[in-house]
Amino acid sequence: MRIEQLHEEFGAEISGINLIDAVSNADAFAAVRAAFEEHSLLVWRDQPISDDIQATFSRGFGPLELVKVGSVGHGTFYSRMNNIGPDGQVVPLRDMAMIVARANQLWHTDSSFKRLPALASVLSARVIPEQGGETEFTSTRAAWERLDAAEQSRLRDAVAIHSYATSRNKIDPGMMTPEEHAALPPVRRRLTWRNPVNGRCALYLASHAGAIEGMAPQEGAALLESLVARATEPGHTYVHAWRPGDVIMWDNRATMHRGRPWGGTLPRSIVRTTISASLADGLEDVLPELWAQRAAA
Repeated sequence: MRIEQLHEEFGAEISGINLIDAVSNADAFAAVRAAFEEHSLLVWRDQPISDDIQATFSRGFGPLELVKVGSVGHGTFYSRMNNIGPDGQVVPLRDMAMIVARANQLWHTDSSFKRLPALASVLSARVIPEQGGETEFTSTRAAWERLDAAEQSRLRDAVAIHSYATSRNKIDPGMMTPEEHAALPPVRRRLTWRNPVNGRCALYLASHAGAIEGMAPQEGAALLESLVARATEPGHTYVHAWRPGDVIMWDNRATMHRGRPWGGTLPRSIVRTTISASLADGLEDVLPELWAQRAAA
């Protein structure tokens, strides 16, 4: 297995081992898992990808999330993000698939708004336009480490409110259905998530976060916006230009990402599987209720 650094702060391309080998051999899996903990973002090129291969690889890291209500693939393990209709043709720009694509162009970390947040996401390229549609990533671990000691002390135990409606309302207040609103109430998350393997801390941010407990609404929203802007300053992001067969895995505890526009007139299809976090992944650190129990123990 070869590891090539993609950005000075995070990210690595893996070669010399495919996805199935990575989880079918104990030594290979240990090496991949160590690379994941160290680099937060892993890229494989030229993979013979399928739904089954992607799910098998993803399950090596933990239980898979079911796709939420209101999304294509609801009730399965596969979140299908594409602009290809049932007839095989590209959908109109006003189609919900394109509205969702616009929302995904906000900086976010997957599933921060769910009752159980995500450890990691695995995204595979199935149909890719020749230009546009890149995915941009940033390290919120590096962003945390760039803060001075006083800022870290002030933010370490702050609690943010995450809600799917917060990000969707930025695009279209009518985007969510009543069923989605009922299924996805706001949740509380600490503003930091400590990695239990290496002890490194990361800001836990997303466009889904809209308020901070104990702060006036405008003040909390402004602080969150400022932290996202600082985390994503030029020079601190990696932009991935997709090719068919690419697979990317990222750590939702320590990164943010966003899609980039591609116009929507050319076909594009990508498939995501999402791995739920567990106590072994430091889950108690980001859930205020569990963290308080641990602190009192």
